Amino acid sequence: MLRTVTVALLLATATACGPAMIAKTAAEPPLSDRGAGRKLAQDRCGTCHAVSKDMAASPHGKAPPFAEVARLYPPEQLAEALSEGIMVGHEDMPEFEFTDDEVSQLIAYLNSLK
Repeated sequence: MLRTVTVALLLATATACGPAMIAKTAAEPPLSDRGAGRKLAQDRCGTCHAVSKDMAASPHGKAPPFAEVARLYPPEQLAEALSEGIMVGHEDMPEFEFTDDEVSQLIAYLNSLK
């Protein structure tokens, strides 16, 4: 009897929490993506851009801080530019192309800055 009640309780809990947990998982990328995106931003963009949320100004005066970029542009809209190569920005910005995984990681990191 106790086993039946325990199983029933576990099933009821899983049923009630399952959709909420799935929605949260779908809405938030894994921490590993955000961490990889932060490292990628620091390694490839940090010379010119303030990539950390707590940095007010970028090392390069014409390079906007990533927190500002994340506020001004929905990060998902930057996916195509990141994967095909960013060719705009400050005049001395090098052209970058990122893999699909790197794009996902950068977008996850940019979303964490909002």
